[in-house]
Amino acid sequence: MIVPPPPHQKSGYLPKFKLFSPILAGATLKERLIGCLGALIGICLTGVVCGFIFGDDPQLPLIVAPIGASAVLLFAVPASPLAQPWSIVGGNTISALIGVTVAYLVKDQMLAIGLAVALAILAMSLTRSLHPPGGASALTAVIGGAAVARAGFWFPFIPVAINSLILVGLGMVFHRLARRQYPHRPAAAPVNTHKTADPPPALRVGFNSEDIDEAIARLNETLDVSREDIDALLREVELQALIRQRGELTCADIMSRDVVTVPSDTTPDHARYLLLKHDVRTLPVLDENEKLQGTVGLRELAGTEVDSKLPITAAATAKPSDPAIGLLPRLTDGKTHAVVILDDDAKVVGIISQTDLLATLAKSLSQNGPSEIMHGNGQGI
Repeated sequence: MIVPPPPHQKSGYLPKFKLFSPILAGATLKERLIGCLGALIGICLTGVVCGFIFGDDPQLPLIVAPIGASAVLLFAVPASPLAQPWSIVGGNTISALIGVTVAYLVKDQMLAIGLAVALAILAMSLTRSLHPPGGASALTAVIGGAAVARAGFWFPFIPVAINSLILVGLGMVFHRLARRQYPHRPAAAPVNTHKTADPPPALRVGFNSEDIDEAIARLNETLDVSREDIDALLREVELQALIRQRGELTCADIMSRDVVTVPSDTTPDHARYLLLKHDVRTLPVLDENEKLQGTVGLRELAGTEVDSKLPITAAATAKPSDPAIGLLPRLTDGKTHAVVILDDDAKVVGIISQTDLLATLAKSLSQNGPSEIMHGNGQGI
């Protein structure tokens, strides 16, 4: 009997070698090519700058080998806690200082190399500057040869610290030009904007930080990612799973289409009048070309003077084709009462309020399909 190939395989298909599969999540070819370009520029310019500073002194190394390993982290995985500025500068410098000290005190080289790396790990852990190339910096300080020995206790600072500082500075510039975030800032945890003792809505159900800590403890692994990033990733996974399950409902299906708007030159009194007349909490504000400029609500209008300008705030927006479920994080953040729906020309075509989304969720739990949607009465009621 001939066994057909699995659904993901076709005749003549050769499975990919796992050896060449990306190890890290998000490790796309584009990201790796950007990392290669960054390393090329970063290492070359670090050498050029150090050469300009130090001159052609053959007795002094212009750039140390661990900087190459630092470049891998800095340009290939810039979000890693091990690749942050303090990790690179502090980890390399502190480790090199440990290595020089051990080499000075311990004459047995075999014992010295082990002690240097072990103590470097301990020192980096205590100073929150853990950086794998730091182990190489400590080792280089012990076995680096005559040039390192002559530099003595200057070696951790010249060239190690200077190399690290220049590389980090170049990395910041490169990532900014490449529109990548560096230094990495963990996603902000949800907060209760009402300043009460209750946890924010997003944290009242589902997992919490204690669950994350318990899961990490049960895995018995040290992960190269912060708890804040794990929290943000898991919440995004929850949202994507919900979109996959309920993603047939689009913003166009549930949005209110008869939108009350105001021009940007309207008075606060007139905006307040419209909010109360239509019993809504958010008004889109349009510029002279009838494009969205922002929103205004009763919260922004509180305390405004009669002759003052309209207090416009940035609007939360979406497209008609976006999944309606995808608006959940914004409409439950405690600040956003409505999301303005824009077409491709940035013109307002609808608005979805917390009421609209809540009514839709309640209906879709029992009846699937956009044809049986219960609409709210719009604009953040």
